[in-house]
Amino acid sequence: MNQEIKMNVSLLSTAGDKRVIYVDFTDGDKSAEFVLPEVKLVRNKGFSDEEIDQLTDYANNSQDEIYKIAKTINPIKSFMKEKI
Repeated sequence: MNQEIKMNVSLLSTAGDKRVIYVDFTDGDKSAEFVLPEVKLVRNKGFSDEEIDQLTDYANNSQDEIYKIAKTINPIKSFMKEKI
């Protein structure tokens, strides 16, 4: 698997009665989306089963760091930065 995989993290969202984060991994044309804290694969386009296993392990083992990232996201600030 390419060492240059990009990870995008959503802000904390509510799904039903749970607080969740969506994590998207991309590598060129390949992409996969997981929902935390369950580390459930929501979508896979192009990653092999072995790569998905590796991404699942990474997301599971990095939940603390991913949650820290999600808590720092300010959607208004991000939106305004794109418009400038």
